[in-house]
Formats: sequence, C-alpha cells, structure tokens
Amino acid sequence: MNDATSPEDAGGGRLAENIVHFARLLRRTGMPVGPALVVDAVEAVQVAGIGSRDDLYWTLHAILVKKHEHHLLFDEAFQAFWRSRGLVEKLIAMFSPIAPPRPPTEPARAGQTRVAKALFGDAEADRVVERPEIEIDARLTMSDREILQRKDFAQMSAEEIAAAKQAIRDLVLPADTVATRRRIAAPRGEIDLRRSVKASLRSGGAIIPLERRRRKEVHPPIVALLDISGSMSQYSRLFLHFLHALSEKRRVTTFLFGTRLTNVTRSLRTKDPDEALMACSSQVEDWSGGTRIGWALKTFNRDWSRRVLSGGPIVLLITDGLERGDVDELAAAADRLHRSCRRLVWLNPLLRFEGFEARAAGVRALLPNVDEFRPIHSLDAVAGLCAALGGESAAEHDPRRWLRKAA
Repeated sequence: MNDATSPEDAGGGRLAENIVHFARLLRRTGMPVGPALVVDAVEAVQVAGIGSRDDLYWTLHAILVKKHEHHLLFDEAFQAFWRSRGLVEKLIAMFSPIAPPRPPTEPARAGQTRVAKALFGDAEADRVVERPEIEIDARLTMSDREILQRKDFAQMSAEEIAAAKQAIRDLVLPADTVATRRRIAAPRGEIDLRRSVKASLRSGGAIIPLERRRRKEVHPPIVALLDISGSMSQYSRLFLHFLHALSEKRRVTTFLFGTRLTNVTRSLRTKDPDEALMACSSQVEDWSGGTRIGWALKTFNRDWSRRVLSGGPIVLLITDGLERGDVDELAAAADRLHRSCRRLVWLNPLLRFEGFEARAAGVRALLPNVDEFRPIHSLDAVAGLCAALGGESAAEHDPRRWLRKAA
C-alpha cells in the first residue's frame, strides 16, 4: 500500500491501483467491499472527475458504502488513507489545473483504532491513535478467551470486537416461545370456520375442506434495567454486549440507571457496535456515579411501564441491591414491577462470593418481589441465565431460600 500511495504513483495516473488498495483497507476494517464495487468505484471517479476532496469522498462513498453503520468506518479510512503524503491533492491536480488548499485534519472519531490497525498494523496503530489500556477482568470470564471490559466500543480493534461478539453470541437465549391470542393457519389444530367456508366456495359448496389454525408463538420480549453505579459498571458493560447481540433477534428494551433513568434502547439497536456504544455513552451522564434503585424503579413504573411491559415481557434487573435511599419505596416499586411482568429475574454480581448473605436492607426489600435470584459475574453465569429463561430453573436460585438463610 505504501507504494500505491506514493506521490510518484499519484502523479503517474495510477488512480485505479490506489482505489484498489483503499478498498482492501475497507475490507480489513470489516466492510463488505467486493471486486465488482471496486470496478464501479474506479469507473465512477473517472466519469465524475475530481474537483475537490469532497468530490472524491462522496463519489467513493456512493459506491462503496451500502449500510448506514459503515459510514463511520469509511470516513475514518478515507481520512487516514487519502491524506497520506498529500495523495488527494495530487489526484485533484490530474483532473484540474488548480488544486484547492488542503483542509485541516478532523478530530478522532469512532472506528479510528480499527482503521489505524488495518492500515498500519499493531505497532504503528499505537502511535497513530492514542489507545487507552484495555481493561481485562479475569473475574468476568470462565473461558480461556478474554472478554474486553471497556465502556467505549470506539476504542476496540476489529479483531477485539469480533472476539467479544463471538463469545457473547454463543450465549444467546434459547428458542423460548409463548403463545399469543392471535391465530395463524396451521396443518393441525382447531378448525378455522371462516377459512373453511371460504375454501368451500372454490368448489361451489359441494366440498367443505376443514382448514385449521393455532395460536401464534413468539419470543417473549425482554426488558433490562441495568445499574451503572460505581460498584456495578463493569458488570453492566459486559451485559450491554449481551443485550446488543440479543436485540438483533428479539425485542429488547434497555434502561440504565444510577442517579437518573435513561432509555438506551434505540442506541443499542444500531448494528455497528462503534455507533451503538457511542450513542449510548452520549445519552448517559451518570456512569460510575451513585445509585438510587428505589427511585429508578418508581420512575420506570410511572413513566415507562405501560409503554414497554405489554406482551408479557421478562424483566431483568441487574443491580447489587445496595440501596442508599428509602427502603420502603424500593419494596413498593419492586412489588408493582413484579406484578406487571411475566417474570422478574434479579441478577446480582455479589453472589460470586460464597459467604454472601441477604443482610442488607435493600437486598431484603427486593428478594420477596422477584422470581429468581441469580449471579451475573461471568460468562458461565450468563449461560445459566440463558438456560433459566428457556425453562431450566434450579432451586438454588429461589429467592425464598436466601430469605430463610437470613432469618
């Protein structure tokens, strides 16, 4: 690529070769750019011409970017590749006798590390992009693969994102379904009188074929309430990976709470992880701060329960239960939430300690109002949650067991 991006190459008119190398860079960052698109890109640039940097940018963008989530990667790759040694300015000079001045360098964006690593390799990428040290917490994995514990997806390389997503995709929920009131056509089931009469009209009523129907089955929706206070932030980050992958296959509504309640559902629906967590981070202002569990649940019941609890969802409450506010308010809010959903599952990372006991006032207020009490400190614990939501529940996760032990 270094040969292709040299000034001599640009001045010699090797436009097609430079576009080919640029397309290879895009493929290394994860974008699906095939040979046909490269040919189209070369022809489009030759036909449209290059009058400015924006002309080249948007001509290539129109051909090579097919999904909205790939825009950030293309933008960063364009800035890194075509800025090298003034290549754009030399290409402009090929099409125009007067070249415009070079615009100032734009600040770093999401996906910058992924592009830098694909362009320069590991060693050069560390010098091109300032990369904070990746947090790896051995407590958060039960496998030999390290799960990255960073809040910002934009600081991950393409390989790190692929490894994290692959580990989480192995833990997706099973094909658990519930029957709805809606009926659909089926080879077996109850007789559908309306469709049977309609089918008989084809033969003039001489024969009445019996059409059948059954209740439609769907995946129950998931509503997640994640505590992002200082003691919970590392576990919430891991669980956000899981919810991001899960939202691709079923309806998931996600709320983050600390000192305020924030709905980040729309942010997590973005397919590209860079954009997803950047949008999520821009919404949340109280990450790793304090927590008000009772107030957050009360606010959810008042402002959101009627909107998101339709269809009998399963509610996942991720918190350590260390309430610093009014315990009676917490108990009342948890009771109302429990009566409004299909199942309320409390996920608590403190259960990783063998000597854990339900002594805290907030824990004792929540336990009578949940259906299950489970750990959430490792991939093994998340796998257990997947099995439980599919119908495999163990007696050890019965919340009443912990109340009896504390009595």
